[in-house]
Amino acid sequence: MTPSRRTVLGGGALLAFARPLAAQISATDEVVALWPGAPPGSRGTITARRVEDQSQDPAHPDRWVTGIAQPVLIVRRPARANGSAVLVVPGGGYAFLSYDNEGTSQAAWLNARGITAFILMYRLPGEGWDDRSDVPLQDAQRAMRLIRSRAADFGVRADRLAVLGFSAGGHLAGLLATHHARAVYAPVDSADGQSARPDLAALVYPVISLYEPYTHAGSRDQLLGAEAMLETRRRYSVEHCVDANTPPTFLVHAADDGLVPPANSIAMFGAMTDAKRPVALHIFEDGGHGFGSRLPADRSAMAWPTLFMTFAARHGLLG
Repeated sequence: MTPSRRTVLGGGALLAFARPLAAQISATDEVVALWPGAPPGSRGTITARRVEDQSQDPAHPDRWVTGIAQPVLIVRRPARANGSAVLVVPGGGYAFLSYDNEGTSQAAWLNARGITAFILMYRLPGEGWDDRSDVPLQDAQRAMRLIRSRAADFGVRADRLAVLGFSAGGHLAGLLATHHARAVYAPVDSADGQSARPDLAALVYPVISLYEPYTHAGSRDQLLGAEAMLETRRRYSVEHCVDANTPPTFLVHAADDGLVPPANSIAMFGAMTDAKRPVALHIFEDGGHGFGSRLPADRSAMAWPTLFMTFAARHGLLG
């Protein structure tokens, strides 16, 4: 029997059970490499891409991806682009990437609203990189800068670029929103002269704190290592990093999330209001964890994409 996401994330385990499939997600994808050569922190080892489909329905895949040696952007373009763009950051406890539930599904509804989506296939910190704690942030910063530097090629506006992250991907999106100016890698080309600051951040059932008792221990240990000092855990806790330059932030959680408690989003909301930064928090009665945008219509959390669009329009993402 295939382990559930709750089983894997609850224990913070790596996907030792994953079977190797195609090296690329799809032969028809528009793929943009993040780095012109070896990524920062490379030890020269070869890591094989591995994909495990959790779904029993071939028409609706639910692929988990590990073994990301070369991080990339998967570009999904709308039929009629409105100039807005979103960097989509899948979760998976920093142990895998939930590519469909928190990647392609999100790109589909964004595309339907005229928004260009860039799915970030970022490196996992436990797969043999130096400076493991900064590896995902290196990729997220580089992705923002690369999109901005090629905005005209992608048909998007460099000043209308948001980040949308889920679970541990929400933590990474939160780090990008608060650590966008921190130097975590040496510049490699002219794209790195661009700002990595998103114009808006949306964090859905996010891991926020790596320090407080309500943290998700699996994500914390995958990112920082199980022996990380308390000061390190605090430094990578998003709620302690909010400042006057943190972009407007949209937060979503379900009250019945038994994996990443809503206290994470509440802590971020408090930090944003203390800093007098624009913020919206929606805690729904039901939905659990990992619901993405595939909830049945009778679940209250199903409303979050519509609420996000209202927030995005209010803060200029849609022009």
